[in-house]
Amino acid sequence: MRTAALAGASLALATTLMSFPGVSLAGPNDYVHTPAVEYGEKEIDFKFGTEKNRDGTIGNATSLGLGLGVTQYWFTEFYAKWHKEPGEASGFDAWEWENKFQLTETGKYPVDVGFLLEIERPKDRTEGYEISWGPLFQMDVTEKVQANFNALFVKHVKAEAAGPTEFGYQWQLKYRYKPQFEFGAQGFGDIGPWDHWAPSSEQSHTAGPAIFGKFHLGPKQVINYNAAVLFGLNHAAPRNTFRLQAEYEF
Repeated sequence: MRTAALAGASLALATTLMSFPGVSLAGPNDYVHTPAVEYGEKEIDFKFGTEKNRDGTIGNATSLGLGLGVTQYWFTEFYAKWHKEPGEASGFDAWEWENKFQLTETGKYPVDVGFLLEIERPKDRTEGYEISWGPLFQMDVTEKVQANFNALFVKHVKAEAAGPTEFGYQWQLKYRYKPQFEFGAQGFGDIGPWDHWAPSSEQSHTAGPAIFGKFHLGPKQVINYNAAVLFGLNHAAPRNTFRLQAEYEF
């Protein structure tokens, strides 16, 4: 019943949000969301990413968050975000409230399913509010290989400049070598308006190798990390991107 109710609420929310304008999805410090939630878990989350554009300019993004597993199926986190555009100094960019909902019990079905909802308030008030949402999927391909795929939408609400709701994706493959070191690959893409995809030359697709791991520091104290080097697969994507995430869970 809980799963059905959450799924229904998620669908209703997504349908409502489609009527608002939007912007592009990916940033250099974006990470692949996973659907699992752990009740009572507290987390300090650091994310950093830097990208080199086709014209040689460099930009980066950083965020710092504090999160909590409020229930067995809801994890919420607040972030402060900083951003540096090419040729400009780094500065505060936005506040973000991230919410993740676990819709299926881990391992009960062939695919674990979750739902993501993020609300961002940019420093530039003319941008209104940025809302991102979409389903999260995870499955074990083999005993050692885990696969993730997320389909995400993003838009600006109450912005001065109207625009379409954008669609993007995230994917990840991970080989569980040992807890301290796992390896695989990640990919991110922006397709354009959700109901009328942009020409392939205007879409952005990146992919590359990734590493993962966790270190136990004590009872209920863990450091998780993941990092990737991503390469632009078409001209509209950055030439290359480096991204890193480190979480302290307690």
